[in-house]
Amino acid sequence: MPEPWEYSLSIPRDPRAVTVCRRTLRLILTMHGLIGLADVAELLATELVSNAVRHTEGAVSLRVIWKPGTLRIGAWDADPEPPRPPQDLATLTELEDGRGLGLVKACSDLWGWQPLSRNGSRGKYVWCDLAAA
Repeated sequence: MPEPWEYSLSIPRDPRAVTVCRRTLRLILTMHGLIGLADVAELLATELVSNAVRHTEGAVSLRVIWKPGTLRIGAWDADPEPPRPPQDLATLTELEDGRGLGLVKACSDLWGWQPLSRNGSRGKYVWCDLAAA
């Protein structure tokens, strides 16, 4: 198993940043020998970063942390309000919008959020964990 590591990517509040994050995450996982986690990790990062870009104002960042056995993916944004509770998996197919955290809940081993200030800005950090098989 690879040694612990961490990457952070500050991104503009721009929908194109979601693709940059997804591709960067795949490259990070490939370089660290964790390509088996890439597909699910990309989906999770896409949902977390998309929510931050679409529903908040100000700065956004992606954070990826590996501790042997667990990959944590998180998005920080400058809105301190908690995220809306995720929908149950059964209702996700009926919704046109608002599926993001439901997918995160369904596809990760654990997820959560916490208030977190960064560079003097109050905000929140929404994260999820993937266990390596």
